[in-house]
Amino acid sequence: QVQLMESGGGLVQAGGSLRLSCAASGTIFSVDAMGWYRQAPGKQRELVATITSLSRTNYADSVKGRFTISRIYAKNTVYLQMNSLKPEDTAVYYCWTAERGNDYWGQGTQVTVSS
Repeated sequence: QVQLMESGGGLVQAGGSLRLSCAASGTIFSVDAMGWYRQAPGKQRELVATITSLSRTNYADSVKGRFTISRIYAKNTVYLQMNSLKPEDTAVYYCWTAERGNDYWGQGTQVTVSS
């Protein structure tokens, strides 16, 4: 069993920055990948960014050039640095990890960007 805990969400003005963090704990033998998804009101959950055990990253087109995902492997921790935030970035952001082929999700952290 793996538990994920997100932090760093909040309210920010358009153009501002936030840094999300997520730490995985529990029975962890191999973390294949970690990442972030988000869900805006009335919308489907969408991928924001992922990073694999080989440090390959993938970003949604809407956040490329603004968001950066990174990992501290020894701590099973993933970060999402969000710059130049836009109102359309407003959503609940969920941490995700794949561990031995199983998916795990955090509880979500609210990010609200005001114009």
